[in-house]
Amino acid sequence: MSFEKEIARRRTFGIISHPDAGKTTLTEKLLLFGGAIKEAGAVKNNKIKKSATSDFMEIERQRGISVATSVLAFIYKNKKINILDTPGHKDFAEDTFRTLTAVDSVIVVIDVAKGVEEQTEKLVEVCRMRKIPMIVFINKLDREGKDAFDLLDEVEQKLGLTVTPLSFPIGMGYDFKGIYNIYEKNINLFSGNSKQNIEETIAFDNIENQELDSIIGEKAAIELRENLELVEGVYPSFDTESYLKAEQQPVFFGSALNNFGVRELLDCFINIAPAPLSKMAEERLVLAKEQDFSGFVFKIHANMDPKHRDRLAFIKIVSGTFERNKPYLHVRHNKNLKFSSPNAFFAEKKEIVDISYPGDIVGLHDTGNFKIGDTLTNGEKLHYKGIPSFSPEHFRYINNADPMKAKQLNKGIDQLMDEGVAQLFTLELNGRKIIGTVGALQYEVIQYRLEHEYGAKCTYENFPVHKACWVEADEKNEEFKEFKRVKQKFLAIDKREQLVFLADSQFSLQMTQQKYPSVKLHFTSEFE
Repeated sequence: MSFEKEIARRRTFGIISHPDAGKTTLTEKLLLFGGAIKEAGAVKNNKIKKSATSDFMEIERQRGISVATSVLAFIYKNKKINILDTPGHKDFAEDTFRTLTAVDSVIVVIDVAKGVEEQTEKLVEVCRMRKIPMIVFINKLDREGKDAFDLLDEVEQKLGLTVTPLSFPIGMGYDFKGIYNIYEKNINLFSGNSKQNIEETIAFDNIENQELDSIIGEKAAIELRENLELVEGVYPSFDTESYLKAEQQPVFFGSALNNFGVRELLDCFINIAPAPLSKMAEERLVLAKEQDFSGFVFKIHANMDPKHRDRLAFIKIVSGTFERNKPYLHVRHNKNLKFSSPNAFFAEKKEIVDISYPGDIVGLHDTGNFKIGDTLTNGEKLHYKGIPSFSPEHFRYINNADPMKAKQLNKGIDQLMDEGVAQLFTLELNGRKIIGTVGALQYEVIQYRLEHEYGAKCTYENFPVHKACWVEADEKNEEFKEFKRVKQKFLAIDKREQLVFLADSQFSLQMTQQKYPSVKLHFTSEFE
């Protein structure tokens, strides 16, 4: 197959939502259609003892939530689909923001009963800002929830989207009968007993057909006809161009847990979703169809396999092909590296691949060469933008609880920070280490992983900081020297050796900005 055809058959997307809207369950069902797994294990369903395929970290299995983005790939109708399942929990939002730099489109999952929730709003805002095409999937229709039209209004108002329904529910909750597929003009009837299997559909070209009344009942049939008439009158008809420009968002209804409405979503998705897109580097726009390879690291994951202490750097391929055993330039280090066993992902299984194309995600074994945001190329010096560190919201000193294991603790902290789980600040005054996180739950994850993966124990103590600000200033400037002298107990160095000012309150931050106007303070680390 030619290079262009390989690009055209790829679809790389992320699934985003508020926790518990059913994101991981939807991922599983998509894999089921791709024949990638034989049965799906619901994250919270205790009857099935198999836990979800995409949650491979022990702590996720215990809590039933996703804390790391997982990468899954499968083939469906000759399209190669790469899914990035992201954590919904807000304490892990940074991982999700970074993942959004690596996707070409997004599926937003919304819970029918809860409607649009706060985490969904934040993530959709990032997608809107980056003009990422979105499809909305309204989930859990087998439970009682809000009226379909009210939900569509809520999505438009709260998320600022322009929606057009491509499927529509027949009843809801106890009365849920099925889904009418507007995109393909057929009906999928709900029997409620196919959690592990795949449903049959009935084709209905004409909804006026009287047979419909006998299948779903006269009342439901009349209601469906009225609803579809309303949909036609109120919403714009679907336009692929507008969807790709992120100006219009198609909506599907279904129940991922019962494997219902998922096929409709997937069939439409592979038709309309964009193949790998061009990406802006600091130097120029890089097109997917260029022959020269380039890609960037958007995630690092340590200890994917507890038996081997390995680290994998996840690389999104932007252009050209990535070949095994071929040397590529690591732009930040300015040195060539080659990789003998690049991995492609298939749920928990990894396979070694010889060649990968734009849109693919490759896992490279890393001995500490990579940081998030690093670029690999055929030789051109490119820097891909858009993977910043944000100012954390929580700060704690980290202390070693077992003096015999200092080495393991340092190694563990180092690797977990490279992974982007949290940020590490080292105080200039006394070298004490401070960990900053977006959410408090990350401290538990760090403690748990240090103990179970590195055999090191740690304790925390509070460190009252309001904000971490990255400092930009002229080193020779007298004002900067005074700033360093006066504020020395609040100054630290981050992992990239950048100077950070840890302000203890909003007031002291404002006073500092007034007193030292030539010292610029930034709330994200990307300001070069």
